[in-house]
Amino acid sequence: ENFLKDCSQAAEQMKNNPRHQVYLNGVSQQQLQKLHHLLRDSLNGLSLDQSLETILRENSINPEEDLNKLDDDELAKKKKIMDELFERNRRKPNDPEFVYDLEVDFPQDGQIESCGWDEEEQGGEF
Repeated sequence: ENFLKDCSQAAEQMKNNPRHQVYLNGVSQQQLQKLHHLLRDSLNGLSLDQSLETILRENSINPEEDLNKLDDDELAKKKKIMDELFERNRRKPNDPEFVYDLEVDFPQDGQIESCGWDEEEQGGEF
């Protein structure tokens, strides 16, 4: 956890340093954090593949992961990842692929799963 904060702080300091601003103006904060992470892992003896795997795991969402069990900092990081993914995939009215009121029929492969919450109560009480 401290390591991730260190990477974030180091990237922010580099980006805000007047000496580096000219060169890093077009580089995102996230790219600088990844670069810092790669450099630290390399200095600690990890291979590039190991380091990239760690970065990918930390910066992706596992649909099987229970987000209720995360601490506030980790949850905020996961929410930020989800927000970025949403914005990347979102279609805006001025996008060429934008279709107003798009309707999609999803294929019904096999049996539809039922959930306990959508079944009616047997006794008629709530």
